[in-house]
Amino acid sequence: MAPPDSEHSESESTATDLRLEVVVIPVSDVDKAKDFYVDTLGFRADADYPINDGYRIVQVTPPGSACSVIFGEGLTTAPAGSAQGLHLIVTDIEQAVGELTARGVDVDGPFHDATGAFHHAGRADRVLGLQPERASYGSFASFADPDGNEWFLQEVTERAPGR
Repeated sequence: MAPPDSEHSESESTATDLRLEVVVIPVSDVDKAKDFYVDTLGFRADADYPINDGYRIVQVTPPGSACSVIFGEGLTTAPAGSAQGLHLIVTDIEQAVGELTARGVDVDGPFHDATGAFHHAGRADRVLGLQPERASYGSFASFADPDGNEWFLQEVTERAPGR
């Protein structure tokens, strides 16, 4: 796609909307994953289609999200547990951490990055506690599903312009 023409405003753009609505994650045990996402996390169970032996599609959606998560059998060649950096955006990270912890989820955080920017991979430069000014986009927490797929909570209280 070519860069936008500087003579045309963004509102005059004729570019097709590209909405992220599904993320596929690799799991080893579909029923265990479904229990975790639906019963433990409280995601909405949208579909469970056992098409045939070795091909099953489960779709769940986080509360308030327009993007769903799909897992199952025969959907990806990625190793189970290899999804990293999946983000769930929350308006109050302390409340979200408390709710997940009450549901039995092992949550790390809240934390912020030592640079004050987006968090590093793994645990590098993590500083325990909320971002000192409680700046939007600056506080995080993390957890993993039973396979080790990595999820982050990110606190966003005020959206950046254009978001």
